[in-house]
Amino acid sequence: MENRTVYSTDFAELNIYETRQKAENVYLEFSYPIIASMISGKKIMHLDHMKQFDFLPGESVVLPANEKMIIDFPTATLEQPTECLALGIAADKIKETVDFFNDKTRIEFENDTFQLEDAAIHLNHNRNLQALVDRLTLTFVEGSKAKDVLLDLMIKELIIRLLQTKARVLLLNDTDKLLDDNRIAFVVKYIREHLTEDINVDKLADKACMSKSSFFKTFKNTLGETPIDYLNTERIKLAKNLIRNSNDKLREIAFQSGFNNVSYFNRQFKKIEKITPKQYRSLLS
Repeated sequence: MENRTVYSTDFAELNIYETRQKAENVYLEFSYPIIASMISGKKIMHLDHMKQFDFLPGESVVLPANEKMIIDFPTATLEQPTECLALGIAADKIKETVDFFNDKTRIEFENDTFQLEDAAIHLNHNRNLQALVDRLTLTFVEGSKAKDVLLDLMIKELIIRLLQTKARVLLLNDTDKLLDDNRIAFVVKYIREHLTEDINVDKLADKACMSKSSFFKTFKNTLGETPIDYLNTERIKLAKNLIRNSNDKLREIAFQSGFNNVSYFNRQFKKIEKITPKQYRSLLS
């Protein structure tokens, strides 16, 4: 039913899984923290303390050690297997990098000394993180003479990006609590509440009471992406919800999500989700 290929170095292990038939309630657990990333197909993930969710290509999950997973494989076939990778990192490598990050970097939030999450995190639209995971995978598989050195650098970068992601998640999840003293939080709330309206950087800078250049730089430094990238990501999230919960044509869903150009909607969906809107609907069905 499932093939597993393993690549390893002194401080990390990459597992690539290929599942070739439908299955339900498959149990999996790792004794070390992992970053799991979907390559193809679809899983339905059941984790402690989280509502079940679809796990699709372009998405990642950060899992602490000994996290129990129950997984369904609703679409796997011999011709179109479900593929996923799981990257495990040694605890001392994580601690070394976390200590360095906290010594050199300050995130402007209360209690701003950061650790990797004790609970699972589902990352469904982090393009920078996904690109780094792709580079790591290629380096593991190629096995060049400089592999260990390159992997050491990339894994440190991966851990730091995960720490930065935690700060981003804090801002995006606790937006209302931060409104009084965080102008970016105010803009995030405005974007969410006016997704289908005409929004541009000039208008958002105005809302933040900042110059356009200062707002653009501050927003990107805070969230790791431009205001328009964030706006498009939120609109694609809305589009995914509409695809899941309606039978409307994809063209209509594009306009309902705030896009005024169907081709642009299709490009952004593919860029963010790694699959087209049509493919996403097919996976759900």
